[in-house]
Amino acid sequence: MASTTETGNAKNVANFEDLISFCAGYGATYNPSKASIKLAALNTQLTAARASLTTVNSALPAFNNATSARETAFEPLAKLITRVTNATAASGAVKGVVDDVKTIARKLQGRRATAKKVGETTPTDPSNPTEPTEKTISASQLSYDSRIENLEKLNQQLAAITLYAPNEADLKVTALNALLTDLKAKNTAVVAATTPLSNARINRNKTLYDSTTGLVTTAAEVKMYVKSLFGASSPQYKQISGIKFTKPKGF
Repeated sequence: MASTTETGNAKNVANFEDLISFCAGYGATYNPSKASIKLAALNTQLTAARASLTTVNSALPAFNNATSARETAFEPLAKLITRVTNATAASGAVKGVVDDVKTIARKLQGRRATAKKVGETTPTDPSNPTEPTEKTISASQLSYDSRIENLEKLNQQLAAITLYAPNEADLKVTALNALLTDLKAKNTAVVAATTPLSNARINRNKTLYDSTTGLVTTAAEVKMYVKSLFGASSPQYKQISGIKFTKPKGF
């Protein structure tokens, strides 16, 4: 389902088309001196706005598919790591070694060694500033990059434990290394799909919301011209004054 923001972008473009239609209906009377609000310029801007939406929509499937695949691949990880931890404890490895594995496992699963104190907040991970801060799970390191890094550390730790030799295929170090490779690939796929989508949204936002040349700014100028042309109480101005254009927060 499209987000409210994405729907709002499409609505602005559709409303801009309505605005142009009304202005064209005024015939030769609609004759602004400003080049950017002449009919030809408005239609050019409409074409660019439609193209910017199409580019975003074209980039979305690859991004959505990549993020879904990554989420699916990571979803069983917490339970798998619990089994790895138990297998390590049952291997006969010394307590200190088992504790080292448990420490890494806690980071992978977003658990902490001690209970969180009342009022304690979660600091933002400086290595992942774009990841949302989890206020209910301190020191979780649950970002995908962090989980990949900690799984790699865990695999290296397990490889160094001579007694860690489970019979279960998915708990073997070779299987865990294969899983690590797969998770890295799926995370990289998301990164690769994010770039074109992000760039498309930047272009769309400039096309629609630039404070000087954006579609919403142009629409306001058109309304002002029609108001000056026919008067504030004219039926022509009333036709277009209620056509709504909105800007997302931050613009």
